[in-house]
Amino acid sequence: MSLLPALTGSFSTPAAGNPTVAMMEAAYAHHGIDARYVNCDVAAEGLADAVRGATAMGWIGFNCSLPHKVAVIELLDELAQSARLIGAVNCAVRRDNGWIGENTDGQGFLASLRAIADPTGQRVLILGAGGAARAIAVELALAGAAELWVANRNITKAAEIAALVTAETASACTAVEWHRDLTVPESATLVVNATSLGLPGSGEVPLSFDSIPPDLVVCDVIPNPPDTTFLQRARQAGAATLDGRGMLLNQGAINIELWTGVDPDREVMGRALDEAIAGWVHP
Repeated sequence: MSLLPALTGSFSTPAAGNPTVAMMEAAYAHHGIDARYVNCDVAAEGLADAVRGATAMGWIGFNCSLPHKVAVIELLDELAQSARLIGAVNCAVRRDNGWIGENTDGQGFLASLRAIADPTGQRVLILGAGGAARAIAVELALAGAAELWVANRNITKAAEIAALVTAETASACTAVEWHRDLTVPESATLVVNATSLGLPGSGEVPLSFDSIPPDLVVCDVIPNPPDTTFLQRARQAGAATLDGRGMLLNQGAINIELWTGVDPDREVMGRALDEAIAGWVHP
């Protein structure tokens, strides 16, 4: 490593539980990439300053997580096709003195899901209507999901995603107003929690598992803690579960390739990610 490595990192809040830095730096070290990854806690009102700071310091790329994936768009110079279609950005890439917004969330989720289930033909309830929900809904639809429901307390936001999926894909998509007594649709095969509910101190995901369809798969995008109480409740009700580790791992690998041109070793990244998650003490 030189005394002036390339800089990358993440802007989110809360950020203390984000284990991305461990797997990214493990990949850099393994492949001899002269770069560092800095995890930054950035409030919504500080996002513009953070992007200007990254520009001033010559960063080659950064990630955006909750709550910045939509707000960051107006601070970038160009959007890649996936980010433009999804309407959210989780990865910014420095090109020709400008920032290009990419979206690798949905791609990372699909790569993780395919390890246990084929997305083709799935009937999916997505909880939330933020950037991750938009990305996952679009990528699932493009991958051949038969039907989607997007549930959110603000049904207007859910309706925006439903309209996008309906207009741009062959999948049916319906907006659902999310009440505390929301139950899983009888025909659903897949449920995805795409909210921050389940993080320490954020409260429980208000979804009933009193009666679930057979062979239901329940997913959570939260990687830390990987086995959320939401997933534990789903397993107790008889569902198969998929945590957010694989989504984080795969989108991180895609991000590194976008920034450096190197397709990183996912086993190396996975070991570092698991060690970081195991060693983190929740406040």
